[in-house]
Amino acid sequence: MATPLQQPPQAGGGKRKGKAQYVQAKRARRSDGGGPRQLEPGLQGILITCNMNERKCVEEAYSLLNEYGDDLYGPEKQFTDKDEQPSENEGEDDDVETALKKEVGDIKASTEMRLRRFQSVESGANNVVFIRTLGIEPEKLVHHILQDMYKTKKKKTRVILRMLPISGTCKAFLEDMKKYAETFLEPWFKAPNKGTFQIVYKSRNNSHMNREEVIKELAGIVGSLNSENKVDLTSPQYTVVVEIIKAVCCLSVVKDYILFRKYNLQEVVKNAKDPSQLHPKQAAQARNGQEAKLESGDKSDQNDPEEKNNQQAVLENSEELEQSKPMSETQVVTEGGTKPELASEVTEGSESNENDLS
Repeated sequence: MATPLQQPPQAGGGKRKGKAQYVQAKRARRSDGGGPRQLEPGLQGILITCNMNERKCVEEAYSLLNEYGDDLYGPEKQFTDKDEQPSENEGEDDDVETALKKEVGDIKASTEMRLRRFQSVESGANNVVFIRTLGIEPEKLVHHILQDMYKTKKKKTRVILRMLPISGTCKAFLEDMKKYAETFLEPWFKAPNKGTFQIVYKSRNNSHMNREEVIKELAGIVGSLNSENKVDLTSPQYTVVVEIIKAVCCLSVVKDYILFRKYNLQEVVKNAKDPSQLHPKQAAQARNGQEAKLESGDKSDQNDPEEKNNQQAVLENSEELEQSKPMSETQVVTEGGTKPELASEVTEGSESNENDLS
């Protein structure tokens, strides 16, 4: 009977490396281009959501951002090898300390040269891509992209859903966010600057932050910067975007958030008045609804004059009854003859608007 073969012992007698060590080594090789490889406090960039295809999303993002980035800021500067390598005779006559300082400076300079204008980093959430930016204004670039797509109605992406500029990042803890927001929000809301605003909040892979508490604190900071800053949930001048991923809070202040369909690249190119942009079933329902309205209008025009007079008399009698009916104490009289509202409904509506500003 053949004996089973024994595996030769490993060199050095050590244990096999774990999977985590291989992953770290792979990430280290991928970070040769310089800069951070994951989302962390202190970064600026663009947060992009996609539909189950992050690799394709990154490719589309690079193509779109480079196209409009070159349009706004000119072509990206390319560094040559001569710029990166120091001269051979440099530092020969200097002492060791000076030579060491120069070497460290050369390493930092070469790292900065390798940094690209747009660089994808790990976001920490599924279906979310974060593109770190360097030397540009994220709000200006993204607004320029959406404005052009809104005007031309030309679809340029397939998997990218929303594209949100991120002007600042900090630790996702309430005290850190409050301290950071006091300075971050000044360019838009500190007197003499003012405007109407709303706050939109989204949290991913984070369980220790409370939505209502964050919105309340940020709204209080905006109000303290200028008492004329008012909340407007229908057509605000500014929208404060709060995106929390794990332990990092991403902040930005954007314009035309409602006009550009919440910065959704798939929706901003659609024309709501154009039936061709609707789903076939929705378009059929819209046509059926219009035909039904036309038929009802034709039938109403064919009614006898006596029936119209009877309807008018019924309306007049109902108006007289409403005028003679006493008003209850729980109703609130509004100006302009509008329909009175219940006081309980008014208080509930005001409380909900104060608590939910997104």
